[in-house]
Amino acid sequence: MESRHRAVQEALDWFDSGALFDVLARRVARPTQSQEPGDGEHLLAYLQEDLRPDLLAMGFEVRVVENPESGGPPFLLAERFEDARQTTVLLYGHGDVVRGYASQWSSGLSPWTLAKRGERWYGRGAADNKGQHTINLAALAQVLKARGRLGVNVRILFEMGEEVGSPGLRALCERERDALRGDVFIASDGPRLTASQPTLFLGSRGAFNFELEVSLREGGHHSGNWGGLLANPGTILAHAITSLVDARGVIQVPPLRPGPIPESVREALALLDLSTLEGPPVDASWGEPGLSAAERVFGWNTLEVLALGCGNCEAPVNAIPGTAKAHLQLRFVVGLDPAGFEKAVRSHLVAHGFPMVTVRASRDALFPATRLDPQDPWVGLIAHSIEASTGSRPAILPNLGGSLPNDCFADILGMPTIWIPHSYPGCCQHAANEHLLSGVAREGLGLMVGLIWDLGSVLPHA
Repeated sequence: MESRHRAVQEALDWFDSGALFDVLARRVARPTQSQEPGDGEHLLAYLQEDLRPDLLAMGFEVRVVENPESGGPPFLLAERFEDARQTTVLLYGHGDVVRGYASQWSSGLSPWTLAKRGERWYGRGAADNKGQHTINLAALAQVLKARGRLGVNVRILFEMGEEVGSPGLRALCERERDALRGDVFIASDGPRLTASQPTLFLGSRGAFNFELEVSLREGGHHSGNWGGLLANPGTILAHAITSLVDARGVIQVPPLRPGPIPESVREALALLDLSTLEGPPVDASWGEPGLSAAERVFGWNTLEVLALGCGNCEAPVNAIPGTAKAHLQLRFVVGLDPAGFEKAVRSHLVAHGFPMVTVRASRDALFPATRLDPQDPWVGLIAHSIEASTGSRPAILPNLGGSLPNDCFADILGMPTIWIPHSYPGCCQHAANEHLLSGVAREGLGLMVGLIWDLGSVLPHA
């Protein structure tokens, strides 16, 4: 225990020297925008020039491989295999970021220059995901420095297309199944529940995006001359949506509603307090009745209207529009077959008198849902390790409210999946002024060093 404590403290001293900031600054400077077709060279360079040398220095075997999907960005696979009797851990991260939107950042800040302002480290990717995987790689290096070995076998997968839907990731996991196999999957992405509380989440809700459209005629027609004579697509679409989800946000389509929340999930969610969330106050009267706030966002499905319009909302004219459109999103938990969602919506609308509403699944519409049982032994082991390092019991989310490609690891590779985020809800992820909190990053480094140390004493298949 004394050696573990010393390793954690030495890692924190290294952090306090500014060394982690310097490493992250180098990585943030690389504009790895996967949404920009012309930035492919930066995606490859991040793997070859920013990650590969650091991994080789830690004794990893490293491969940069082409994407199985034509035109998709490359992947990096690394392995340090010390002993077949040791636990094998698969780590994951993504080096791509969303567009920088440099003109939207506050004065003196740039997406490609890591800048320190008090406790905030500003830069694109500081929170999503360069900062988080930089912390995890630094933890590996600190354990190696402290005892000359990791004590665990570590395999690592980096992708460069997470922000565009992870093209080729599922096919890569199928193809490289043996090279990626492990006893447990551990990664860091997304936010903690709050900045002050370490957090684990064990999967993610799925996401199904779809479009509704009512197209009745070409162009608009004068509302005085034609009002009362022509069906209004905006009115029809509004009522069609209310047949899907009511005025309190309750889903009205039975195939889109989940089954009962499992007892182990209810028990985990009962320990969460969402009243301290950073952001707008929670609407207590919104969503499925009879559920707690935590159950509504982590244990249930939600159907949200993302965009809705007809005519010209900025400069309306006295005309009945010819078309109306809406974009909706279903976030769903495990237990439902998403292959039937589009048909279920279409059948429901026809049955409720809206055959004129067309339904189309959006491009990149689907993320499957995953969830590890909160009572899985790995959850207790990792939670105990984090509490030993931080003195705080981590919040345990059966699944994230948002969506990640966790099905690749949970379903294709068949591994228990545990995510340990090093960011917080107010990090401005995907927006201007994205930042990492230095206090959360420092704590994250310490707890990851402690966790890697502890995993060295765990037998495989614990």
